[in-house]
Amino acid sequence: MTGYWIGAAVLAVAVVLLCGLRVLREYERAVVFRLGRLRGAHGPGPLLLLPLIDRMERVPLRTITLTIPPQEVITRDNVPARVNAVAYFRVTDPVKAIVEVESYPVATSQIAQTTLRSVLGHADLDTLLAEREELNESIRKIVDEQTEPWGIKVTTVEIKDVEIPEAMQRAMARQAEAERERRAKVINATGEHEAAQALHDASHILSASPSALQLRYLQTLLEIGGDQRTTVVFPLPMDLIAPFLQQPPEKA
Repeated sequence: MTGYWIGAAVLAVAVVLLCGLRVLREYERAVVFRLGRLRGAHGPGPLLLLPLIDRMERVPLRTITLTIPPQEVITRDNVPARVNAVAYFRVTDPVKAIVEVESYPVATSQIAQTTLRSVLGHADLDTLLAEREELNESIRKIVDEQTEPWGIKVTTVEIKDVEIPEAMQRAMARQAEAERERRAKVINATGEHEAAQALHDASHILSASPSALQLRYLQTLLEIGGDQRTTVVFPLPMDLIAPFLQQPPEKA
């Protein structure tokens, strides 16, 4: 009879130990409370808890991807926009992540949303579209400073997409088209100016050397003959035909 009770006691102890055994993975930590009092963080590996006395909270240490819900913002130049973003963070202090805040993923998400609206509200539309890296870094620093007391490290914040009204898109398209036309006209005018300057310099060189003009004429004839054309252009000095173009004086 005594052996029976001993065996039952050993079996009960074994069941209690098995019920209180926990195994933590390499990327997990356990924050243990005994009768409501903090015992600290444990893991990885096996962990033995006392049933009905100890309570454990698992905390992952891997980087967590947080999708920030689309936010309606109004830029500094009064343009409404809808912004999508994503944040990456990880837990650096499991004890603070459990003790200092009720739910650290929800709290981090709320702070990221608020910061996103605040930072983008102080930037104009051109900055939002062209300087995303600076805005991403500014948002990350603000969110990281606010979540640091909770043992959270925000590593990256990225603005994924910016949606603006169709009317504003058409206006931006017209602006871009006008800008391209302006650049094309400036380039064309610059080319005409450079060509005119080159012709002006060439005319001074040819006027200083009559033989150079004759050589240029022969080179032009060579280029025309290279195309196997039968038409030959012969330039005639205006000095020779000027007397014939003048009207004779009227007889009295």
